[in-house]
Amino acid sequence: MADFPEGAPCWADAMFTDVEAAKTFYGDVLGWTFGEASSEYGNYTQAYFNGQAVAAVVPPMPGTEAPSQWCLYLASQDADVTAEKIKAAGGELMMEPMQVGSYGTMAIAQEPSGAVFGVWQPGEHKGFERVRDSGAYTWAEFFSREPAKTDVFLSKVFPYESHQMVAGDDPDMAEMDFKIFSVGGPKNPVLGRMHMGEEFPPEIPSYVQIYFAVPNCDEAVEKTKARGGALHFGPLDSPFGRFAALTDPQGAAFAVIDLSTTVGEMPKFG
Repeated sequence: MADFPEGAPCWADAMFTDVEAAKTFYGDVLGWTFGEASSEYGNYTQAYFNGQAVAAVVPPMPGTEAPSQWCLYLASQDADVTAEKIKAAGGELMMEPMQVGSYGTMAIAQEPSGAVFGVWQPGEHKGFERVRDSGAYTWAEFFSREPAKTDVFLSKVFPYESHQMVAGDDPDMAEMDFKIFSVGGPKNPVLGRMHMGEEFPPEIPSYVQIYFAVPNCDEAVEKTKARGGALHFGPLDSPFGRFAALTDPQGAAFAVIDLSTTVGEMPKFG
């Protein structure tokens, strides 16, 4: 796959205390297979669908305790420059830019409302080899408790254009504060931003929701529950596809979406 433009989601990985259990779970729910663990890089293990790289799993660093969670990486031509922009825009660097052999350079950051994300400057590893297809990354949204801060931050760090969703005549959309960020014009959206309202329990901080495509949303939900995961929202029909928000048995949040099952008219963005 060609290089990803600046600011576009280009990779995702997750940290799990029990990596083997995670491999079994995602192998069943998303149809992934896994390569050999790279002992040189903390047993980092890539996931594949039909032989194409779609994500990775890794255990915590020895002596550390961290919750199981997914991390989305945004593409950068120069991770050091992006890191400086993150700090200047009010974000926090949780991991300074670090070269990962010949694969590329990574950083981990937190935007002002609290959502954590990664930065990836590609070397040999360009990122996703499969997107918007079964078993692969499809979409991501910053769920923010302080959307104004998130919006300003994202636009200062990356070359995004932003477009607010217009409710129109749909009463269900009237109270929804949703924005998309695009690269190279409104026809190339790369991220969404959702305002976390009172429907979200107060103990849930701002976060990034990653969507993986599945051929059948309801089947993926049933597999998740059968494997000890949990359903938190949906399944719900939308103009984008039928989707559901889940957590795996180790507590990592993710979402699944069936892109072939669409209902309703696409919303307008101003």
